[in-house]
Amino acid sequence: MKKYLSILCLFLTAVIWGFAFVFQVKGTEHIGSFTFNATRFVLGTVSLIPVVLIFEGKKIFRGEIKLKKILPGWIVCGSILCIASSLQQIGLKITGSAGLGGFITSIYTVLTPVMYFLIFKKKTKLPVWIGAFMAVAGLGFLCIKPGVGLSFGFGEVLLLIGAVFWAAHMISVDHFARELPSLSFAWGQFLVCTLLSLVCAFVVESGDFSFEVLMDAKWDIIYCGAASVGIAYTLQIIGQKNADPTFAAIVFSLESVFSAVGGVIFGIDSISLIGYIGCSIIFGGIVISQLDFSRKNTKQPVK
Repeated sequence: MKKYLSILCLFLTAVIWGFAFVFQVKGTEHIGSFTFNATRFVLGTVSLIPVVLIFEGKKIFRGEIKLKKILPGWIVCGSILCIASSLQQIGLKITGSAGLGGFITSIYTVLTPVMYFLIFKKKTKLPVWIGAFMAVAGLGFLCIKPGVGLSFGFGEVLLLIGAVFWAAHMISVDHFARELPSLSFAWGQFLVCTLLSLVCAFVVESGDFSFEVLMDAKWDIIYCGAASVGIAYTLQIIGQKNADPTFAAIVFSLESVFSAVGGVIFGIDSISLIGYIGCSIIFGGIVISQLDFSRKNTKQPVK
């Protein structure tokens, strides 16, 4: 039952994260990208408080979580998270495509081990390089517009740069959070991201902000804040407890598929046939990059 519960939680997480791209696109039809990010991370940070208290409250009240130890990670990871999410949000606003945004963003899954190799000279296995090549090839197909040809505009560039920062975020979290409580660490980085997003929104978009405009995007903000952060992150923690990391990563990569499905369902996407071929190649590259063919078969005999 634990195994099936883990699979269900991982799958639901991928669904929620995938459909979040739809609401991110719809939300910025009403308000600016920084304002949208700031409000959804405010809601996400608040919604995660009861989750933190339930799972890690005892450690907090016992003083086992030292602010001096956890604060540097909050600042570094929260800052990178702010940059990555801002680039993604602006890119989604420009392209207006949830599916395109989902698949370009998902390339971070392949970029992460590649960046480990380039920065830390950490050995990168052949499946990762195959996945990287497939991701680049798929991206090319995805950006081909019928009758226009290859169209890789400013929005796509921002999404791709954002994918680099999502990979950097994964690396920084791995570096800072190894021996720290995961939920408390996540909450702190969300808080830092919220504060930075609020500053950016005030500086760049304060002239366009109004309560009426905020109300127009309220459901998009609620979904991306409460569901994508509060609910999905809780499901992720529960799901990963009894799941193989490689299997979990592959399931999470389904968010790119659900972003495309959501875009079609909500009528904001019209990806061409060659675009879907590109999506399939990218998804295949992500899956292959997560496989480790060198691992020995450890399957136990049936008792």
